[in-house]
Amino acid sequence: AARPGSFRAGELALAEVRRKHNATLKLLCRLEAGAVLTSPGGVLPHRHIIGQLPGQVLRASAGARLLLRRPSLDEYVLLMPRGPTIAYPKDVSALLMMMDIHPGDTVLETGSGSGALSLFLSRAVGPKGRVLSYEIRDDHHNLAKKNYGHWRAAWNIGHTEEWPDNVDFILKDISTAAADMKSVTLDAIVLDMLDPQSALPIVHPSLKQGGVCAVYLANITQVIGLLDRIRARKLPFLCERIIEVTHRNWLVLPVPYIARPSYWQEAHSAFLTKLRKFQ
Repeated sequence: AARPGSFRAGELALAEVRRKHNATLKLLCRLEAGAVLTSPGGVLPHRHIIGQLPGQVLRASAGARLLLRRPSLDEYVLLMPRGPTIAYPKDVSALLMMMDIHPGDTVLETGSGSGALSLFLSRAVGPKGRVLSYEIRDDHHNLAKKNYGHWRAAWNIGHTEEWPDNVDFILKDISTAAADMKSVTLDAIVLDMLDPQSALPIVHPSLKQGGVCAVYLANITQVIGLLDRIRARKLPFLCERIIEVTHRNWLVLPVPYIARPSYWQEAHSAFLTKLRKFQ
């Protein structure tokens, strides 16, 4: 539960600024007494935010009205520092549904990236679960750990219950981790990497019978390559589902404006493939 009361130093704050055409600009900051929040409508010292209740509207130096509140997890992952492209919340929701993850599960993730999926998996498995996150690139590994740590630290200040420290970030090529896999039993696997075919022979022996492996791919050509490799290697997976996740925002305004899709926002598509291990 959110800690009752006002913003405290060390927390994350999200400022919303209304712009032209009813669009909203969102700015994320970590509150520090001597820092300032810079927006197109002027600056706002953090000391003016600390001690205020979330939901307050404050004015920046140039007169802009800023709505201040605590960010949700999906807002944090969209605004946090990025290296590689993140798994977007709309896609993560579909992945979690496919894998049917429960509190207490042990889940393997390959491709830590910027840490977005790691955070959602961390919340899904809970304090009694575990996430093993493998990453081959040192810069991505460090960024994922940093983003995860920043979210946990801010959460623990602003909430009564601590965010679990349940993600093991491992800097290693998953194709060389066969020895690691012998010591774990996995409830689910999610592969977010350029060549998931190379990981499947390594990770599938650790996946429980009937367990789900979800694969996050950018296009249908990669999906076909994955299925061809599964057939060629005679891996014990059944492809249950392939979906493309789409998301469209709408802007609804009073007459004389006409409701239309908000095309100025980014549109992203991804193909998700659900594989189930069988005997």
